[in-house]
Amino acid sequence: MPNNDQTCLTEVSQPIHTHQHFKIFKPYGFLSQFVPEKRKKKRLLGELFNFPDKTMAIGRLDHDSEGLLLLTTDGMISYKVRSKDIEKEYFVQVDGVITAQAISLLQTGVEIGINCTTYLTLPCKAAKLDCSPQLPTRGRKIRDPKHGPTSWISITLCEGKNRQIRKMTAAVGFATLRLVRVRIGDIHIDNMTAGEVVPLTNFDARFNR
Repeated sequence: MPNNDQTCLTEVSQPIHTHQHFKIFKPYGFLSQFVPEKRKKKRLLGELFNFPDKTMAIGRLDHDSEGLLLLTTDGMISYKVRSKDIEKEYFVQVDGVITAQAISLLQTGVEIGINCTTYLTLPCKAAKLDCSPQLPTRGRKIRDPKHGPTSWISITLCEGKNRQIRKMTAAVGFATLRLVRVRIGDIHIDNMTAGEVVPLTNFDARFNR
């Protein structure tokens, strides 16, 4: 006869897998991935921290974009964070002095090119920042100030087409010089330094609502 006490003990003692979650400040020049692309020698997220197996980036930031990137070992929560229910806020440095008309166009939606077709962006939040935000120095110089003034704006989206913000600012006549994501939902970049990794707790509760 099997020992029922021993069977129960075996079942209880089995390890319970718990997912891990992180926020990082993705530096300029890094790809938002762990596996290198063929014939491309680019810096990858694995250089920043000894992440656990099966860690994945939630969404992505382009090679030349910076800021808040969330990582997780839980594929289901990744899907929820990338949904249109979650706001993503960016600080954007543009070439020139941004106008009220350009801000209004960004808010209501502009036409951009996506996969050889024209796409009208959804209405979003956009505003000019009164002063330059406190951010880490970028790994590569933006451009010489003698080439003219720049402006900082905040753009908050609930969608994420390929290089969308860069295409949006270009559509209203202002090229993006620097792009930094500062918020995803209620998770902020705070005062993180470029390349910094911070483990997150209560992560599931933030998005399982």
